[in-house]
Amino acid sequence: MIFIISAPRNARSASTLTRVNIQETMIKTTEPKILVIGGGFGGIRAALELEKFKLPGAKITLVSDKTHFEYHAALYRVVTGRSPLEVCVPLSEIFKGKNVEVLRDRILSVDLEAQAAEGFFGSRHPFDYLVLALGSETSYMNIPGLAEHSFGFKSISEALRLKKHFHELFESCSKASTEAAEKVCLMHFVVVGAGASGVELAGELALYSQKLAETHNVARSLITIDLIEASSRVLPLFSEGTSKKVEKRLRDLGVNIFVNRPMERGEIESVMVRGLNMKTETIIWTAGVKPNELYGKIPGVEFDKKGRLVVDEYLRVKNFKNVFAVGDGASTPFSGMAQTAVYDGRIAAANIKNEILGKSLKKYEPPKPYHSIPVGPGWAATVLGSISLYGYVGWILRRAADLRYFLTILPFKKAYLAFASGKTVCESCSICLPDEENPKVALNLKEIKT
Repeated sequence: MIFIISAPRNARSASTLTRVNIQETMIKTTEPKILVIGGGFGGIRAALELEKFKLPGAKITLVSDKTHFEYHAALYRVVTGRSPLEVCVPLSEIFKGKNVEVLRDRILSVDLEAQAAEGFFGSRHPFDYLVLALGSETSYMNIPGLAEHSFGFKSISEALRLKKHFHELFESCSKASTEAAEKVCLMHFVVVGAGASGVELAGELALYSQKLAETHNVARSLITIDLIEASSRVLPLFSEGTSKKVEKRLRDLGVNIFVNRPMERGEIESVMVRGLNMKTETIIWTAGVKPNELYGKIPGVEFDKKGRLVVDEYLRVKNFKNVFAVGDGASTPFSGMAQTAVYDGRIAAANIKNEILGKSLKKYEPPKPYHSIPVGPGWAATVLGSISLYGYVGWILRRAADLRYFLTILPFKKAYLAFASGKTVCESCSICLPDEENPKVALNLKEIKT
């Protein structure tokens, strides 16, 4: 018995339509939109890794509120007269020839359910996969007057502003009309926070201030540099032995150290710490950081006690399989360090690739970081596991680490040029070497300020 079943007249067109719908769906899933928010080590490394994978049809976009990358670990060198080109690398240079779209925008909100981020000018950035790499920002810990009367130390713009302030103080102090009591106040520099950033700045400032005193014809005896720490010792997260070595080095450079002295208030010409009221026009705050404020505005995510995004063993933000957090804002054991952010970026990129290709994800197993704290030119405390090296050898290792960081985001020639630019002197007043004497520095400074 033979049954003949004739198809309806529209069956062929319906079948064709079904195939078209299936094909469109496949195109959507095989052309993933990957959005990276943040232009620090973690975000840049993630974008470079993703581009290197050459995922078919993938569109990679990096959004940053700056046109350049900033190497925060060298900010102390910019403040004390070195070229800002060591700290700033244009994103256009990093991604030149790469299949990554780089956009300048300030992200105001992120909707993980709708899979889109909203920018400052109403721009919308949709994504299938998201890497959150916004880093951290200054926390003033609700100390009265601190935000208004202190200098931050978290960006190139803050570093340049502080350097300009130093020169203005020395210029004022050099005037014959300035009274003696006022000169003492002008030459009193207070660095609050004896962690890595505070120690690096205080050590470098000790020698830099002597140089400025000579060029501005100011008596060196007027200069006072105080390092204030709320804990019982400098570098409280390091071993006691390292703290003692660094304390001795700082004192040898002429830095006064005050421990167990939490800051209580900042005012126009003074700072109040426990038991002391210091007269100064320069309060430099290095003691507090917190995750970028945007993280706190993202609905549906969870935070740890430090306000960082809770992530799983694959660096995915909890409750969201397509969202990854890297760097300072992720709740990982060693967050807050450049080397950790670089590793995070690699893992996030690898796991996005594996998700797209349907492969197993790579577990997050960060190596234990090393530490290297420079304390004045030619001297650093470098800790490599159980080995601690101090002095010139430690400093050489630190400079090697600086170069290594540049190599994680740039090819060798460009990385070395950025690293070597730190040897260039770049001052900001008519008495010292003016920026305009170096046309390349002057040109790049204009780009930084925009």
